[in-house]
Formats: sequence, C-alpha cells, structure tokens
Amino acid sequence: MEISYPPQAQEFRRSVQEFLQSNLPSGWAGIGALPSEDVPEFTNKWRKTLFQANYLALAWPKEYGGAGLSAMEQVVLAEEFAKAGAPMGGPNDTFGIQMVGNTIIRWGTEEQKRYFLPRILSGEDLWCQGYSEPNAGSDLANLGTRAYLDGDEWVINGQKIWTSAGHLANWIFVLTRTDPDAPKHKGITFLLVPMSQPGVEVRPIRMLSGESEFNEVFFTDARTAAGNVVGSVGQGWSVAMTLLGYERGEAAATLPIRFRIELDRLIALAKETGANNDPIICQRIAWCFSRVEVMRYLGLRTLSGFLAGQHPGPEGSISKLYWSEYHQVVTELAVDILGSRALEVTGRKPTSAFQTDDPGSPNSSGSWDTTFLNARAGTIYAGTSQVQRNILGEMVLGLPKEPRMDEGPWSKIPQSVN
Repeated sequence: MEISYPPQAQEFRRSVQEFLQSNLPSGWAGIGALPSEDVPEFTNKWRKTLFQANYLALAWPKEYGGAGLSAMEQVVLAEEFAKAGAPMGGPNDTFGIQMVGNTIIRWGTEEQKRYFLPRILSGEDLWCQGYSEPNAGSDLANLGTRAYLDGDEWVINGQKIWTSAGHLANWIFVLTRTDPDAPKHKGITFLLVPMSQPGVEVRPIRMLSGESEFNEVFFTDARTAAGNVVGSVGQGWSVAMTLLGYERGEAAATLPIRFRIELDRLIALAKETGANNDPIICQRIAWCFSRVEVMRYLGLRTLSGFLAGQHPGPEGSISKLYWSEYHQVVTELAVDILGSRALEVTGRKPTSAFQTDDPGSPNSSGSWDTTFLNARAGTIYAGTSQVQRNILGEMVLGLPKEPRMDEGPWSKIPQSVN
C-alpha cells in the first residue's frame, strides 16, 4: 500500500525541501548533531524563521494567522521536517498549535479565536496540558479537579500531574469537574487558565533519566475568566476527545520515519562494535526491521483516512500500542549491543523524554541509555498498554466491556466550595 499524493502536494513538497535547504545551517545533519546546550537557542531562532515563513500552522485559516492550506500540505511538511531532522516548532507548540489551537478553531467562540490564536503563533502564549491527575490518568473521566463560578470568574482547586513542559508554559488548558452530581463523563468543563497567578504552583518531577520534563500543577483558588470555557459548560469531555485526535495525522506520517532513522543508527552501532557478526543480534535486528516496516504501513493506513477527511477513531490505539512496546525492545537491543559501554553514561543525551532521540544523534551511551530509560514510560503515557487493549477490544472488536467502577474522586467532591 502506498499513498499517491496529488501534483499540488508534490509541488508543495519541493518548496518545503527548498526552504529547508536555504534556511538550515550548512552541513546540517539533524538537530541531534548539535550539542545539547545549543539546542534551545537554535530552536528559538528556528521557530522565528518558521513563524515568518508562515510554516507554524499551515492548516489554520488565514484570518487567524495560519496559511489556509489543507491537511495534506500539513502532512507533507511534517514528513519533510522529520526526514531533515528539523523541529517543527518549540517545545510547547504541540500543546499550543496542534492541540489547543486546533480545538479552539473547532469549539471556540470568535472572540477566543481572535484573542488566543495569534498569541499562540507569536509565541507570546506557551501552553501545557492539564488532563491527568494522581487518581485519573488512564481513567481520565475520574478527574476530581473542581471549578465553580464566582461572579465573572471560575475558581479552580485540585491537582494535575505529568504536565509536560509545564515549567515553560504561561497558560494551561484544564479539564475540571463543574457538576459533581452529573454522571462520570458529564459535568466536565474545558477551561483555559493563566498560570502566572498565586493560585497555580508548578513542581518538577524527577524522572528515571534524571531529567525533569514532567511536572505537577496545583490549583488553590486559582481563577480564570468566565468566558474562558471552550465549548459549553459540562461539555468538556467531547472537547477533550477532539483535542486528543488532532496530533494523530502528523504522528502517522512522522513516527515511522523517526523510528527508521533510529534503527539505521542502531545498525551502524552494531557494525561499529562488531555485533553484526553475532547471528542472534542479527536476528533481533531483523525483527526490529520487520516491525518498523509494519509501523510504516499502519501509519499509511491511518494517514490515508486522515487525508480523506476522516476523524481519528479508536483504531488509533493500534499505533500507540505498537510503537510503545516496540520501542522498549529496540532500546534493550541497543543496550545489549553497547555491552559494557552501557555501564558508563557518556556523550550527548536526548533533549526530549519522548520516543526516539533526535535525528543526527551520536551512537553514544548517553543517547542510547537515556532513550532506553525513557522508553520504559512509553507504555504508560498517553494511555497505558492495558487501556489501549481495552479500547481495541471493546470499541474495535466489539468484545464485552469490563466492569467499571463509577466511584472515585469525582463522586466525592463537596457540593459547595467556599
């Protein structure tokens, strides 16, 4: 199966390739080839270049600062940037542009669109996600963070966890429970909340790798304007599910590319160390190669539906389950190939805790060891493997639903908070 792009998409692809060739530094080998300490400065400058070229939000309407192009051009851009090892924005842009920006376009008022969208693109507003809680991670509807209306402001109390890049953000989109008497998936409201206020506290979480990309966020009588509801009051679950679907089209295009680049780097490591002479290692590499190819075809299937205008559905759990479990296996193989070198962490470490190291990264123990540690979390974040299997079993295969417990923090919230 191959996707055939129309001529206009191929023409756009050539323009993207020319842009990359003209604007990336001479001898560019991927952002992973830069020293870690140089990555933030490069990314900030690169984001300004993308903003000036109107490459940050291709599919947004022109009246809100986007380029007014189609989802197909957006996918082509993502493919070419992944191949070049160039970032598509800053560390908070996945949350700001892909997620909440697209959600505001879909659900927001005209006033919200006019105010928030230009500020997202300019980088004035940096966003993070307030979904998971200590007792409401995979079971997101079990959330207990409460919001009540006090005059012309919402007052928010509760806690969110695993807030990626929360220490860099000045706005957070938050799922809150505004009606504790409603059924579990009802009475939830999607709020836009400024973080620069006394009632919001961000605490870093030290990860297994030693980094602190995740955070806890605590709300103590935090406030936001009554008009900062996206969708309707009590309609937040539908808004939240819409938001989660927006990143899947690009992921279908880019993840197979990134995993293939990583595998090629691993093969080079095997040749460098002589491990390619070990038939067992070769067999394990062949297994990884077959899985990356399957991942590519899974991505093409998802991508074909995305380009046809279909909204992502529960079958998207196949991809998440597949790549996260594969990545644990391939990084274990990398550590085995490194052998005793893996015992001492040296060289450049990844700049992100998610998925693969950046294209162009060196075959150092610092890269592979840290990616190995980060991969342990891949089957947990964005929905555990167990939850993905339940979704596939119940919503795709039509198997009987598991018994559900509809009691939790959401059902124990006081009727009034004063």
